[in-house]
Amino acid sequence: MIGVLGGTFDPIHFGHLRLAQELADGLKLAEVRLVPAGLPWHRGPPGATPEHRLEMARLGGAGNPLFRLDDREVRRNAPGYTVDTLSELRRELGATQPLCLLLGSDAFAGLHTWSRWKEIFGLAHLVVVARPGSGLDGLQLNPELRAEFDHRQTDDKDELRREANGKIILHPYFPLDISATRIRRLLKAGLSPRYLLPDSVIDYIHTHQIYL
Repeated sequence: MIGVLGGTFDPIHFGHLRLAQELADGLKLAEVRLVPAGLPWHRGPPGATPEHRLEMARLGGAGNPLFRLDDREVRRNAPGYTVDTLSELRRELGATQPLCLLLGSDAFAGLHTWSRWKEIFGLAHLVVVARPGSGLDGLQLNPELRAEFDHRQTDDKDELRREANGKIILHPYFPLDISATRIRRLLKAGLSPRYLLPDSVIDYIHTHQIYL
């Protein structure tokens, strides 16, 4: 079973990496694909170029055999849509390989705004991370998305292995209070972001004068 964790990674930090590790352990994933967005459609231009963000993600995940960097969205040089990335992965890995798209509860609540969002259920399972005990409480779900959730939600992790795609599972996670926005602000102010992200990524940022 393969996990897919996409993001701007501007820059990648321990919050991203710890999330990937916890889900890999909790779901017994064979690997987690780290997929930096090339040209994200849902926000303004990132602070670093796609190439720099790709290299920082490579450095951040280095040394962990569970992590595999996937550069397809950077190579695409066009707005990256999750449905296209999952479609490519499905063609490469075959129809029976279970795929899990890993995303936060806030991102899930906005799923109905994504390009061709209903097609995603035919390509992957959705693993929605939330604070233990919170579930989707407090989130206003689009009626169509709520209907999909009610139809597809499962508590059985083994069900993700028995089928290649189509299920939604809530997974508890204690998030680290780290944000890329805070890291960029620290760097711009000349302050150290040490212990918020790997030293190798900090060294790369300083070498290439990113965010400074």
